[in-house]
Amino acid sequence: MRDQAERLREIINNLKKNQNNKNDLQDEVIDTTKTEVKSKSARIITITSGKGGVGKSNIAVNMSIALSNMGLKVALIDGDLGLANVDVLLGITPEFSMADILHSNKSIMEALCEGPGGIKFLSGGSGIEELAKLNKDQLEKFITNIGILDSYFDIIVVDTGAGISDNVISFVMASDEVIIVTTPDPTAIMDAYALIKVISARNKDKDVKIIVNRAENISEANNVLNKLVLVSDKFLQMKISPLGFVLYDESVVKAVKSQVPFLNSSPNSIASKNIRDITNNLINSSGYVEGGIRSSGIKSFINRVYNFFKS
Repeated sequence: MRDQAERLREIINNLKKNQNNKNDLQDEVIDTTKTEVKSKSARIITITSGKGGVGKSNIAVNMSIALSNMGLKVALIDGDLGLANVDVLLGITPEFSMADILHSNKSIMEALCEGPGGIKFLSGGSGIEELAKLNKDQLEKFITNIGILDSYFDIIVVDTGAGISDNVISFVMASDEVIIVTTPDPTAIMDAYALIKVISARNKDKDVKIIVNRAENISEANNVLNKLVLVSDKFLQMKISPLGFVLYDESVVKAVKSQVPFLNSSPNSIASKNIRDITNNLINSSGYVEGGIRSSGIKSFINRVYNFFKS
């Protein structure tokens, strides 16, 4: 029996042959919800950091593209309520955001933008913060709308703000998996540990992985990874996993200035190789093998974020 994702893609591809307008994707995905194909749940991965300026959003963008290049359907949601900049890194200007889904009766598929490398992008804008203002009926309507993403996407990456604010922690604790990005800078390491400490106080079993960005060399990167793993285990009794590192690379700086993800502008660069290694580690981690971490899906994620905001 073909898996559910393959069946859904076949339905979408067949429908595409019979429609020739630019709203095809929206119509096709909505039509799939009327079929008898059993629903699935997308894997929710939140990428965050204890300190701003460590390259978190850049990691989120290029990881999403790398996952898409592996044949997965990927959506990227910008959940940074203060300094949303994923659209700048992608070089696109979204016409709609999550706020338009909440207040302008836009469908989730209308709000999604086409991103590079086959990914889809959703600007959170003020919409995520306004979840707390919804009543039960409004929340159910919103979840039904955004729940379409579960049927269409394999992985949904959520890029949060930095730090340990209530907004950031709500995304982190609502997610299936959390990736914390840090640099070798001592303040960044301390802030990453502070974030891990906050997470451990709420759930020591949370699946947390670490990426070191802008390391000068492999030895420095591994030293930071090992240090965070050891201190988290010793002082917090929490197991975290080293996911990999991205070495300092001038091509990344150039890509940011040109607003083109470095995985596309410099696919053979050191940073691009590092991102592909990280993505392979993620897919091959224990959470992705059969019987591993369960995928709760976007519906459950939004429900949990809502409950955190309300409390």
